[in-house]
Amino acid sequence: MRRLRRLAHLVLFCPFSKGLQGRLPGLRARYVFLVWLGVFAGSWLAYVHYASYTELCRGHACQVVICDQYRKGTISGSMCQDLCDLHTVEWRACLSSLPGQQVYSGLWQGKEVTIKCGIEGSLHSKASVDAAPRREPVLFHKPTRGTSIKEFREMTLSFLKANLGDLPSLPALVGQVLLMADFNKDSRVSLAEAKSVWALLQRHEFLLLLSLQEKEHASRLLGYCGDLYVTEGAPRSSWHGAALPPLLRPLLPPALHRALQQWLGPAWPWRAKIAIGLLEFVEDLFHGSYGTFYMCETTLANVGYTATYDFKMADLQQVAPEAAVRRFLQGRHCEHSTDCTYGRDCRAPCDKLMRQCKGDLIQPNLAKVCELLRDYLLPGAPADLREELGRQLRTCTTLSGLASQVEAHHSLVLSHLKSLLWKEISNTKYS
Repeated sequence: MRRLRRLAHLVLFCPFSKGLQGRLPGLRARYVFLVWLGVFAGSWLAYVHYASYTELCRGHACQVVICDQYRKGTISGSMCQDLCDLHTVEWRACLSSLPGQQVYSGLWQGKEVTIKCGIEGSLHSKASVDAAPRREPVLFHKPTRGTSIKEFREMTLSFLKANLGDLPSLPALVGQVLLMADFNKDSRVSLAEAKSVWALLQRHEFLLLLSLQEKEHASRLLGYCGDLYVTEGAPRSSWHGAALPPLLRPLLPPALHRALQQWLGPAWPWRAKIAIGLLEFVEDLFHGSYGTFYMCETTLANVGYTATYDFKMADLQQVAPEAAVRRFLQGRHCEHSTDCTYGRDCRAPCDKLMRQCKGDLIQPNLAKVCELLRDYLLPGAPADLREELGRQLRTCTTLSGLASQVEAHHSLVLSHLKSLLWKEISNTKYS
């Protein structure tokens, strides 16, 4: 004990000479106070980080839920055996940002993958995993035993119409759903297969992944078990604030964020290539095979890219079908346009006379993306390009969300912007 006290005394007080301590008796107290203040602050940060981690990262509980239902025969899927029997799915880093949406990096069949699984609100972090199977009656309750394949097809078509709109292409999408459900290729869809694919369709991001599977800028679906599914490995993030703990991210000042982007981000030509991919993704969302989609949280956190700097949408949670946005706005009471906001930034004007939200959004996808690209592309842009690039981005941000104006100007502005960027990096190693 005496040795420990002596060691503590040396650590705390040796930086000061005895002469200095004698001349400045108050300095010792201040030094001790600052040291213990630092210890307290560090302990608090460690506690906050641990509490945040245990709340956000519950992959084990998710796996217990899924494997319990698989062993009961309630669900099935292309990766159930590897996940629950062979244990060849490796869970790695936790990437979750919301407790109800578990996201992990992982390894499956020799590939880097992203594992995604929903945890219902009834499964709290303090609850034991033994309580997890209570999800089954809620999540895997449809279709019921005795449902014919024709009834399941009609049930799926009705669901897609309600979420994507009444589109002539939906029967083909229903065919894809049934093909995916029959993962073992025995030309029949069992009740467990139908329950699994129906539960997957209730996951917003999965529905969008299914709708955008033909698009190169959305992650590819690799496998599933129940409502747990696996996509290609998570793309690299263009937002360097993602490395911070979730509770500290809002404290990052915009000026510091821009500086980090310029210092730590890819070289400008690579950023231009990523931006071209983002503009192509905007094209994909506008009048695609399964309708129009809106980006309702346009931030750098959603701008991802591969090892070859090809754009990949990092998160589809905030992309919404036009039908869902219009249904939200229809007849909605409002006093200001802020009352007509779907997600973070899908905002429609408020009719002050009728006190109801209008149907057209104030800004289309392209205008919001161009606002994002002004901070992403202009810093570090070549001097001979900066003025023209700035002018085109300013023009782009003034686009209106009115359907008539979008149809007239959207494609033209987007085409000019892509051509300008591509001309700068074509015939170089960056192309």
